[in-house]
Amino acid sequence: MLTKRIIPCLDIKNGRTVKGINFEGLRDAGDPVELGKLYSQQGADELVFLDITATNDKRKPLSDLVKKIAANINIPFTVGGGIRSIEDADVLLQAGADKISVNSAAVRNPELINELANNFGSQFVVVAIDAKLYEGKWKVHLNGGRIPTEFNLLDWAKECEERGAGEILFTSMNHDGTKQGFENVMLEKLSEVLSIPIIASGGAGSMEHFYEVFAKGKADAGLAASIFHFKEIEILDLKRYLKAKGIPIRI
Repeated sequence: MLTKRIIPCLDIKNGRTVKGINFEGLRDAGDPVELGKLYSQQGADELVFLDITATNDKRKPLSDLVKKIAANINIPFTVGGGIRSIEDADVLLQAGADKISVNSAAVRNPELINELANNFGSQFVVVAIDAKLYEGKWKVHLNGGRIPTEFNLLDWAKECEERGAGEILFTSMNHDGTKQGFENVMLEKLSEVLSIPIIASGGAGSMEHFYEVFAKGKADAGLAASIFHFKEIEILDLKRYLKAKGIPIRI
């Protein structure tokens, strides 16, 4: 059985790590280079680095910052935000990223997923999906959750896999920053329709929530931000807890 992964997420705005609730009310959470270095030392399996305003600001992601992070960590890390072309992705991979994450640009131009997978390999391509529950339907959102679409979460996730995505990073906007637990019902449905790994994001607030996202949500990785940034949970303690509960995890 493949081991489950614990992934701290660094949401970046103006060169700083930030965190909000339901994608709003952002507050400063520290220097991304120092946090990345700390998480690498603490035993995180991977890092995700998201330049959360790059798409809305219509600019490319921060490759210089990626270089600094890559120089200070020894675990895989994924970079997303503002990637709209093969060239954008190549710059980040050359800067030291191990994978790239696309979100809004992929919805607007689904062929981008095919192009990225064909050029770099599916293992380098993560498609991030921000979705919100409206009247019983999970709708995909763009531009850091600012723009709703008519895309259905399950249909879009399946299309992403068919186009060559290597992983899906699903963030429940309803759960983001609430610390009330992950969206395990939808995660389990995603696991039933997809054969590629699923990274769960949105709602982590306790060690039990991580146990539930693996045991009930069938996720392959659990991603969180504020509980790690503000030292509410230590990564090694979390991993020991999960191992004791029978979850396959690397310590």
